[in-house]
Amino acid sequence: MAKKGKAKNTVNKAKHTKLMNQKINKQKKQKVQNKERLKAIIQKANEQKSE
Repeated sequence: MAKKGKAKNTVNKAKHTKLMNQKINKQKKQKVQNKERLKAIIQKANEQKSE
C-alpha cells in the first residue's frame, strides 16, 4: 500500500538542490572574476613594460 500524506524527502532534496546550485554559481562567478582580475593585472604590466 502506498503511504498517505506528503512525500518523505522532497523538502530536503529541494533545499539541498538549491544550496548546491548556489555553491556552484558562486564558484563559477569567482572563477570569472579571478580571470578578469588576472587579465587586468597582465594588461597593466604590459602597459608599464611598453613605456
